Amino acid sequence: MKRTTVTAALPYANGPVHIGHLAGVYVPADIYVRYLRLKKRPVIFVGGSDEHGVPVTIRARKEGITTQQVVDRYHALIKDSFSRFGISFDIYSRTTSATHHKLASDFFRRLYDNGKFVEQESEQFYDEQTGHFLTDRNIRGECPRCHAPEAYGDQCERCGATLSPEELINPYNAESGNPLVLKSTKHWYLPLDKDQPWLEKWILEEHKEWRPNVYGQCKSWLDGGLRPRAVTRDLDWGIPVPVEGAEGKVLYVWFDAPIGYISNTKELCDAHPELGSWETWWKDPETRLVHFIGKDNIVFHCIVFPAMLKAHGEYILPDNVPANEFLNLEGNKISTSKNYAVWLNEYLDELPNRQDELRYVLTANAPETKDNDFTWADFQARCNNELVAVYGNFVNRALQLTKKYYSGIVPECGELNDYDRQTLAEFDGVKEKLEDLLEHFKFRDAQKEAMNLARIGNKYIADCEPWKVIKTDPDRVRTIIYISLQLTANLAIAFEPFLPFSSQRLREMLNMEQFSWEDLGNTNLLPAGKQLAEPGLLFSKIEDDVIKQQTDKLAATIKANEEAAYQAPAVKDTVDFSDFEKLDIRVGTVLSCERVPKMKKLLKFRIADGLADRTIVSGISQWYEPEALVGKQVLFIANLAPRTFKNGLVSEGMILSAANYDGSISVTTVEHDVKPGSQVC
Repeated sequence: MKRTTVTAALPYANGPVHIGHLAGVYVPADIYVRYLRLKKRPVIFVGGSDEHGVPVTIRARKEGITTQQVVDRYHALIKDSFSRFGISFDIYSRTTSATHHKLASDFFRRLYDNGKFVEQESEQFYDEQTGHFLTDRNIRGECPRCHAPEAYGDQCERCGATLSPEELINPYNAESGNPLVLKSTKHWYLPLDKDQPWLEKWILEEHKEWRPNVYGQCKSWLDGGLRPRAVTRDLDWGIPVPVEGAEGKVLYVWFDAPIGYISNTKELCDAHPELGSWETWWKDPETRLVHFIGKDNIVFHCIVFPAMLKAHGEYILPDNVPANEFLNLEGNKISTSKNYAVWLNEYLDELPNRQDELRYVLTANAPETKDNDFTWADFQARCNNELVAVYGNFVNRALQLTKKYYSGIVPECGELNDYDRQTLAEFDGVKEKLEDLLEHFKFRDAQKEAMNLARIGNKYIADCEPWKVIKTDPDRVRTIIYISLQLTANLAIAFEPFLPFSSQRLREMLNMEQFSWEDLGNTNLLPAGKQLAEPGLLFSKIEDDVIKQQTDKLAATIKANEEAAYQAPAVKDTVDFSDFEKLDIRVGTVLSCERVPKMKKLLKFRIADGLADRTIVSGISQWYEPEALVGKQVLFIANLAPRTFKNGLVSEGMILSAANYDGSISVTTVEHDVKPGSQVC
């Protein structure tokens, strides 16, 4: 029986985890690991925080604290969030550990001593004012493809083009805004171009079973030709390059971070000798290595990290890399920099004891081969219409009826009729179906199959109506309840990889102390005479106010981002004061206001101007209800030439309004009441 080493991408310790991370990496990885454990296969699940690299140093400078303080804070927050959410790591460590520093340093040194690197001088972007070389991600400029003004040095988020910093137009420091210059520096490179032949054979010929999105991205990179990639950087935070003359240089975070999987495994095995040597989990050909990552890490885990492992010479290569695409949020990209996300720690606080609800929806919407979208409306609908109305309803009926009719004791099964046999037959082969889907990393379809079992049970008990039959055929009811309880016990197993919290609660209600994956499909799991525990609701409805709180929160974030991004328009050309004096701006009182038929944008005002009332037409109906403006004192231009509209309506002036950052219009008014016709001076 092959053992399996499962890794999940190391999140940057510069902020919390959000639902995009969960859907892309951690929920599918946890489902797979829980499944393997149920199968009683040897498996370890390795995770940890990526605590080196530029993002954490940027966060530290912004907050005015040390980089170590930043990573300590977010490592603790992320680890706690994963634990509360039920991501069942065997170890969750960090890349600032002494174990990792030594192992990563030794790994580099072995490749260095064996001549696996190419040493070369290159020109890189440098900020003369801060005295720092910059990483690609910390460089911004105009995209040479679509001319977006804020493309990153490695990618344009508008058009998706992969870039290098040298391609950017007018590059600058994303943090300080300072212009950049090119400066010569020495670094060590992994010559991926030399690895291209074996990588092409290994990926394109030997791993055609990989997901199309993974295989396709790898093929695209290989077709474009691989180039040497730097493994060191000029930074003051990270693992020092263990070579004489490399002072002020550290291991590049992409080289350092994946080694964290190995160092974390060593920590785990050192603390748990019963697991054997850490080397068994990374060097034995009888071990499978599976990486769970998002699509932005495909190249590193399918091309770069395997090249590192191959260069070392002792490590196994990944068996599969089931990378997911991106999850969007309410139709927009999740953005950590703009705080536009559903953060895991906040979700756990604001929707307590609803871990499984989020796990269920994220799996149902998993972006397995293409980007997908999370909306709070869909979250509510799936929770209420599927978890509550189908799965929860069936379980609650079965357990409550057992309590009501049999004091919570599993009844004897009587003679089966055709419908009973048909229902039980639908559970035949369920284990094989789920296994096939889970073994091929089709978690969305696997969960759907588990929910189909709940639908079968819900339909069965609804069709049989034991609450009616009890009056005429109590023997028949014993059979109905017996079968319903067996189906319920199966659901506790089928949903265990997906919904561990509710599955545990259900097993407790069923007094199922022992269970395994091999029991799935067995329709005699609960023997007659078994005493069940007190039943309770498995799920409860998500109310509208809960959803509104979350959508309002996102709306506030969008508004704050728009306000922050707003730049006032440039001042128009200078005019003489005499030109300004030609405008006669006055105060008028709105006597009436109404919409203009067949002209959606227009409102018709009747204004008291102190002389003779006048009509003014203004295109602001999108922003105001007409009755809200009646009685207001507004500013208007009194000597503007009249304008006649197509419908014959004449406007005798212009009401002054201000255009806000979001395009909304705000009518200008006066603070205190003044006489209509008063001039603005």
